[in-house]
Amino acid sequence: MKLSQFRQLVDEEFGPSFAAVILADTRLTDKSDQTPLELIKSGDDPKEVWLALCAHLGVPKERWHGKPRTKQHAEN
Repeated sequence: MKLSQFRQLVDEEFGPSFAAVILADTRLTDKSDQTPLELIKSGDDPKEVWLALCAHLGVPKERWHGKPRTKQHAEN
């Protein structure tokens, strides 16, 4: 996963303002009690950080790959 995809998922799930707080302040106990930003800076895979963040914060599994998008039907 690219870092830009990671940021997009975090922003979509939590909103841009709250996402910044979560990334800087949430300590992931399954990841050496580091924050997501610390993990990314130390070279951890953004996908693994995202999945750990989802599990830690109780994000429903159906949204671990992003929020469902509504399909727009083509007009006839």
